[in-house]
Amino acid sequence: MSDNTGKAFVLTVAETLAQHKAGDVVILDLRGIASWTDYFVIGTASSSTHLRGLCKAVEDTAKAEHQESFNKPDLSDDQSWVLLDLGDVIVHIMSQSARTFYELEKLWFTAPQLKVESQKLQATVVKE
Repeated sequence: MSDNTGKAFVLTVAETLAQHKAGDVVILDLRGIASWTDYFVIGTASSSTHLRGLCKAVEDTAKAEHQESFNKPDLSDDQSWVLLDLGDVIVHIMSQSARTFYELEKLWFTAPQLKVESQKLQATVVKE
């Protein structure tokens, strides 16, 4: 995937999460930091039902963008974290408690971050 295509796709995925009311959507730019992916997109789900809905919305977006999902998560009723591997984009949809516990943004603190605001995609650089 070219840089422009990858950036456009990650923004589309982030917009999908924001439009479906995921909380605190953040993009971590891992290019040059990780060799196995370019971006993380992290969003918070308010319930297990919301988590499943966000997962389905991202999978539908990936399919519409002709991006293959490399995993098919088996979602249970008490799921607190789903990882969707879309190749150059890894999507983490987490409950608030899982997000607070694992603190992925702090784990990948050297990665530039974009915070994504809801509805109309407005990405704000948090850290470069």
